[in-house]
Amino acid sequence: MKTITFVDYAKIQALAGNGGDGCRAFRREKYEPHGGPAGGDGGHGGSVVLRADKNCSSLLDLYFQPLQRAEHGEPGRGKDQYGRHGKDRVALVPLGTEVRDAETGAWLGEVVADGAELLVARGGKGGLGNRHFATSSYQAPTETTLGERGEQKKLILEMKTVADVGLVGYPNAGKSSLVRAISPARPKVGAYPFTTLHPVIGTVIYDDFRKIYVADIPGLIEGAHTGHGLGHDFLRHIERTRFLLIVLDMAGTEGRNPVEDYRHLLAELKLHRADLLERPRKIVANKMDLPEAGERLKEFKRRTRQKVMEISAETGLGIEGLKAELHRHFFEGGE
Repeated sequence: MKTITFVDYAKIQALAGNGGDGCRAFRREKYEPHGGPAGGDGGHGGSVVLRADKNCSSLLDLYFQPLQRAEHGEPGRGKDQYGRHGKDRVALVPLGTEVRDAETGAWLGEVVADGAELLVARGGKGGLGNRHFATSSYQAPTETTLGERGEQKKLILEMKTVADVGLVGYPNAGKSSLVRAISPARPKVGAYPFTTLHPVIGTVIYDDFRKIYVADIPGLIEGAHTGHGLGHDFLRHIERTRFLLIVLDMAGTEGRNPVEDYRHLLAELKLHRADLLERPRKIVANKMDLPEAGERLKEFKRRTRQKVMEISAETGLGIEGLKAELHRHFFEGGE
C-alpha cells in the first residue's frame, strides 16, 4: 500500500456556521408584569479561514480531512441575552497556497506570508431579537429575524513553493546534491529517475546572517508542460521563485546531452509560462569532477554562447563561488 507523505493539491468543502435566530421575549418581573420586549440577538456563525503556517509543508491534513466546518451561532435568549458566536474553523496551510472555487474556477486569493489569513467561507449573521423593533407607539413587538445561513463552498487548494531560487534540471542532474552542498537540507539522493518527488527547501545562511531559500524542485522531462513525468507537479512550484538556476549534468551521464537538455528545459518553461524566461537565471554545469565534463563543457559553450558556472556538488568544487554569486544578486545589486 502506497504511503502518502506529501500533497500539494487538494479539494475541500468549507461550511461556515449559520447565524443563531433572534429571540422573542418580554420582561416578566415582579413589579413590571407588562414589561417591554427583551429578546436577545442570535450569535454570528463561525467562518472558515485558511492560515499560512511556515511549519506546514504540505496539504496532507486537508487531503485526508476535506470537510472543514465552523460552528453555528447560538440563538438569542430572553432578558436581552445574546447568543454565543460560533467558533471559526482555522485550517493551517503551507505558505504559497492558492485558492480557487471548484465550481466556477474563480480565483479567491492566496496566503504567502507566515500567519497570513484568507477567509474562504463567511459565517451567517445572527438574527435580531424583538427588542430591536420597539418604538414609542409599538411597545410590544413580536417580530424577530432568523439567522443567516453560512456560506458553503467547494474549493481547490494548490500549493506553490515560495523560495528565492528554484533549481531547474532533468532528473539526476544533481539538484538534490547541490542543495545538500549549500545548505543543511538533506533531500534524498540516488541514481534513479525522480529521486525528489516533492519540493525541498534549503536555506543558505551567510556570515552576515542573511538568508536565501533555495527550492530543490522535482526534475522534469520533455513534455512536462502537458503533464508528462511530474509535469505540472514540477512547474507550478517554479512559478513563485525569483531566480532560476539551470542545473545541467555536464558529464553527460546516462547518455544525457547538456546542449539538448538546456534547450528542452527552456522550451518547457516557456510553454508553461512564457514570463518564466524573463526571470534572472544562471547556468550551472554540475559534475565537473568527472573526466568527460571538460570536453562537453567546451562544446556547450561553443554551441550556446552562454556563460556557465562550473561546480561539483559531490566534491564541493565551485560551491562557495556559487553562494557568493547568489549573495551578490540578492543583496549587492548584482546581475
